[in-house]
Amino acid sequence: MAIKDDITVMAGKKTFPTPNVETKSTVMHATTGEVYASEEDAQTDISNPATSTTEQDIRRDVAISVNKLPDVLGGTS
Repeated sequence: MAIKDDITVMAGKKTFPTPNVETKSTVMHATTGEVYASEEDAQTDISNPATSTTEQDIRRDVAISVNKLPDVLGGTS
């Protein structure tokens, strides 16, 4: 029997693969509003002794766009 990487079997039931969704992450300084280009830039700012930035000052936002969810229940939409 071949193993399929795109399915998961739990307790004898087949589950659906995770749908591809578009995500956008934003890392910014909560006090100053500065938007960092990457998580590494934020960590560099935290590590810099010349700034007072701490881990608590960093805000991370994630936007998720889902065009259509898979038909999980087998009904019509």
